[in-house]
Order: sequence, then C-alpha cells, then structure tokens
Amino acid sequence: MKKLIVVLFCCLNIIAIAQQTNPNQSLKSPEVLPGNKVAFRIYAPNAKNVTLRSDDKWDKIEFNKDEKGVWEGIWNNVESGAYRYHFIVDGLPVYDPMEPMAKEKTAVLLMTSGDEVIAMKDNVPHGAIAQRYYYSKTVNKTRRMHVWTPAGYEKSKDKLPVLYLVHGGGDVDNAWTTVGCAGNILDNLLAEGKIEPMLVVMPNGTIQQKTETMLEKVPIFNEDLMINIIPFVESNYNVRADAKHRAIMGLSFGGLETLEAATSHPEMFDYVVALSSGWWISDEWQKERGWMDDKAKRVARMKEIGADFNKSVKLMYFTQGGSEDLAYANGHETMKIFDEAGITYKYSESPGGHTWKVWRKNLNDILPLLFK
Repeated sequence: MKKLIVVLFCCLNIIAIAQQTNPNQSLKSPEVLPGNKVAFRIYAPNAKNVTLRSDDKWDKIEFNKDEKGVWEGIWNNVESGAYRYHFIVDGLPVYDPMEPMAKEKTAVLLMTSGDEVIAMKDNVPHGAIAQRYYYSKTVNKTRRMHVWTPAGYEKSKDKLPVLYLVHGGGDVDNAWTTVGCAGNILDNLLAEGKIEPMLVVMPNGTIQQKTETMLEKVPIFNEDLMINIIPFVESNYNVRADAKHRAIMGLSFGGLETLEAATSHPEMFDYVVALSSGWWISDEWQKERGWMDDKAKRVARMKEIGADFNKSVKLMYFTQGGSEDLAYANGHETMKIFDEAGITYKYSESPGGHTWKVWRKNLNDILPLLFK
C-alpha cells in the first residue's frame, strides 16, 4: 500500500490555472509606490469580493476591480518592516501568485512506497541542503544558490569534487531540492556506495535582466557562473578546484546554460550533461519568438574546439524523454553538430517527455558516472 506524502509550501492557489491564460502576465504584486505606498493586485475576474489579511494590524485596504478583472488595493503610510499577508477571495485564503517567492510555495506531492530512490529513508544518513547568498558582480545584486553537502561533511577534512546542477526555464534554485528530490536521491545513492562523496551546487539559472530574446540570458548566466558562483564555492567550501573534480549538469533551458559553459570553457569541466536540451536551430515556433540560435556559429565553434573538447571532457552526456520530449528535435540537431566536430558523447532516452519524472531518473542514472 503506497503512502501519500504531501509537502505543502502554501495553500493551493485557486487562480493558478487562470494565471496561465490571463492577459496580465506582467501584473506586479506587491509593488512599492512613491510616498510609502504599496499596491496589491490579483487577477480574479469572477470574484465578487477581495480583501487582504495579515497577522499585523493594518489599516483597512479597499479593493477595486478594473475592466480586465484585476483587483487592486493600496496600503498607505507603510513603515519599514516585513509583513506576512494573503488575499481573501470570496472567503477563500489565497497566497499572492505574483509575489516573487510565490513559485517556491507551490505544493509538491511525493508519492512513494518508501523504497524508491526519491524517498527519504529512515535508515539512511542525510546530508544538508543550505541556502547560500553571494553578490553577483555580473548582475549587480545578491543572488541565491542551494548547496547539498553529504552526511558527515561538517567534520570531514576531505576535499570533495563539485557538481553544478542547473534547473530549467521558469524555475529557480530550489527546484532540484523540491520537485527534483535531489537531496533524497543523493543521500540514497551515497548510502548504497553508488556515488562518490561530492558537493552539489544548485545555482539560480534564471536571469531577471531584460534582454531582447531569451537566449541572450544564457551568456549572462555563464558569466555569473564563471566569475561569481564557482569562485564563491571554491573559496567557501573544502573542494577540489580543478576540471577533473568539476561537473556541470542542466535540464532544458539549464541544459542550454550547461552547453554554453562547457563550449565556452571546455577546460573547466571534465563532466558535462545536458538533460532534454539542445540548441534551437530549426523550429519555426521558436524562430517566431526569437529563440533561434546561430547554427553556423555553433558549427564553427565546435569544430574549433572539437579536438581539445575530446581531450579535456571525460564525459559528455545527452538525454531525452523519448520522442515526446519537446526538446527532442533540437537535441538531435545539437548532437549532429557534435558528430560533425568529431566529439564523442553518450546518449540515452527515458520515455516520459519533458518532465521531472524523466529528469529525476536521469540524475539517478548519471550521478554514478561522475568523478570516476
């Protein structure tokens, strides 16, 4: 009989589905306005009444709905401080879906019998997952990463290898530690002796800076990784700081960031893994949205570094979630470029599409290949 384990980061948002299709994707809430005012907004076109509630005593905030279905309320004379709040929409508590940290409060369902590699097992030593903050000179702001250290790391004097594990588009650095179940997978594989003790750094691959196209965000993350993230890790943790003990793995958009890092700095990583990813080269849907990559540029670069890449990169691995994976076509286009450059790589498919089911399996299967 399977156990049903529910990890709740917040109450289920009743307007999550509406968010996907509403006309207010650029809606801001909360928004700090001049004169110590704060605007709260929520898209709820069918609601009859919206109020705001907090555990602090606020002045009553009046909400009004515009013709698009957006409710807005203004809080005046706001003092400096931190305030917990939520909306009451027709009597139902709703967390602000546009608040910057809202995605981290999404409910996660973990369905397990307790034996799977994704389960938290009682008889297994557990590592620690820390939130670390660093100043990024690349984007001129403080950014966050999650770092997994194996059980016993605090008292160990051993220098460890490092895996940089990047999430996909639309997520942030907590994705692998929540729905990705990375902590449990690492704990269980290490307890079974299937992987080497390592440090796993999960950076925030989402770049908030405005760019004309999404692809322009990729080199920005690459610079952040090289100039800020890797130096921060190697100066704050007891790790080995050479390519032989450094790996990078990323899924979907994070796979593009992984390929960017590996092809611009092939001397940095001995292990490179792209999950459900590849350069967008021939997809019309992406072309219309400004995602298209420069194929000639990629071909020239790979031929330029091909021989050195083969020598310096011990493992290059591509995966796909079967033919139903939305990255299937561009992934195979990318592998053709590697073929033309004479670069060797491994490839595997796991049916399931472009989903976390596939990527958790990929992580479980590929981790034992690292640092051997």
